[in-house]
Amino acid sequence: MENTASILVLIFLGVTFIQSAYDKVFAWQGNVDWLKGHFANTSLLKNNVPAALGIILILELIAGVLSFAGSVQLLAYSESTLGKYGAIFSCITLILLLLGQRLAKDYDGARTIAIYFVPAVLAVFWLT
Repeated sequence: MENTASILVLIFLGVTFIQSAYDKVFAWQGNVDWLKGHFANTSLLKNNVPAALGIILILELIAGVLSFAGSVQLLAYSESTLGKYGAIFSCITLILLLLGQRLAKDYDGARTIAIYFVPAVLAVFWLT
């Protein structure tokens, strides 16, 4: 199995983003309320929390579905197209999440996102 590491990272990204999207869908108002407080001191996000959360939700769904589909495609056909796009969408989503944490001056949260970024970038590298 020459693609084992790529498949495992894609499954990791799929689980990460599908679970996060699930949480946003089924606890929407709680997320909005918490994030309004989190971004209260930011000029860019304080009045746009529901829209920003919706954008992140859509990106997480795309990243998660493509990552899972890519792991199956890689396992079954040794084809990396879907996985590559899943990893790219994962990186884009994480960059936007990082931007939000930096704007909120939540440097611990930003550091946590950076940890997730490493395997996502590795997946892009491996699948390109």
